[in-house]
Amino acid sequence: MLRYRAVYEKRETKLTTSTHAPTSTAKPSASFIALLPLFLFLALFIGAGVYFQSQGVDFAFYQLPSVIAILPAIIFALIISKQKLNQSIETFIAGIGHANIIAMCLIYLLAGAFAAVAKATGGVDATVALGLSLVPSNLLLPGFFVIAAFIATAMGTSMGTIAAVAPIALGVANEAQIDLAIMAGAVISGALFGDNLSIISDTTIASTRTQGCEMKDKFKENLIFAIPASIITLVIFTLVGQGQADIAAQDIDFVKVIPYLTILILAVSGLNVFVVLTIGILLAGITGLLTMDYGVIQFGQDIYTGFSNMQEIFILSMLVGGLAALMQQQGGLAFVSKQIEKLIVRFSKAKGEASTRASELGMAGIVAATNTCVANNTVSIVVTGDIAKELAQKHNVTPKRAASILDIFSCIVQGLIPYGAQALLIASTFSISPLEAVTHAWYCMVLAVVAIAIVVLRKRH
Repeated sequence: MLRYRAVYEKRETKLTTSTHAPTSTAKPSASFIALLPLFLFLALFIGAGVYFQSQGVDFAFYQLPSVIAILPAIIFALIISKQKLNQSIETFIAGIGHANIIAMCLIYLLAGAFAAVAKATGGVDATVALGLSLVPSNLLLPGFFVIAAFIATAMGTSMGTIAAVAPIALGVANEAQIDLAIMAGAVISGALFGDNLSIISDTTIASTRTQGCEMKDKFKENLIFAIPASIITLVIFTLVGQGQADIAAQDIDFVKVIPYLTILILAVSGLNVFVVLTIGILLAGITGLLTMDYGVIQFGQDIYTGFSNMQEIFILSMLVGGLAALMQQQGGLAFVSKQIEKLIVRFSKAKGEASTRASELGMAGIVAATNTCVANNTVSIVVTGDIAKELAQKHNVTPKRAASILDIFSCIVQGLIPYGAQALLIASTFSISPLEAVTHAWYCMVLAVVAIAIVVLRKRH
């Protein structure tokens, strides 16, 4: 992902294939027991969500913060460890402090700062206005899919995109008498398209860091899946389009869109992501200073707000890194890898491409299953990143392909689970059930079919 990745290349080859390798170089024996802390984390997180959902609480699966739900799992992992307590704690800390985890967290902070400053200086509103100005009155559904897709790609967040676009989409849907569930599906579809593809999305950050590839390479790989899926989705939304409404002329401030366009261009060009995001933050701040009543102190406060917005995923990534190191040291990840290996051998007797194809499907399956449990695509990538990387190295899957598959299938599931944050947010905005919203998130469904077809049929070089 980053250009300085090569600095760690020699060092990492001396460790095990895991991203969160402990200090010991001895290969641990496979152990199912070592996975129990992860199951405890999932049981607490899912159990709390199911309970609060049964009580009719909004955002039920987010009532028990994931960073709290993982703490008992970490304590349990320390208790069952075969190492002495001090050694186990050292392993845990080594996992937290791994170069990939620290780099991932720093990028989260910069991405959060950029999003907060760009929003405060009017960048989001300007981008939405630009999109609305380009939507024909008879193509509202595909138009809002494209608007949400562009904004999510620029912002790197599906939740931020839905929060910005959904209220406008609701008003347009009511005026044009478009079924609210279909319009909600169009917005979710576009938001997940951008979340999956964006250079600064937390899922992109997590997948590229865990697999050891550059963002631009993962972006190009993702296009192979996203372009055909998005074209098919546009056709579907065009065919089911209903009603039309004349959208009032929007005041467009092109200057405020520049920071978004700049980071997209710079990131795709291969510039170091830390530099890209820093430039984006500075451009967004300068835009505010030149075009509105926006001072340097407010600029600093908005940067800090962006840091604060990333607090949960920042802390969780560090804790998951430590837990992963403990599970690896105790043989838990080796156990999962061994079971997947058995499935690959069972369903793919041949070697070469068939083995590679089977391992890619295995990665897709495990990240999808994990995301179904935790209802968070970034967390699911971080949790399964070690296993996916080991599979990729054993079966000749390129890092960019592994990162792309993890991101794609986690986002597919995230857009289709009615208890996911995206479905809950848009359902509350549109006053419909989350299930209605996800049943019309056609991009996620189409992407699933397209992605599986490409994995199965595409020739490897």
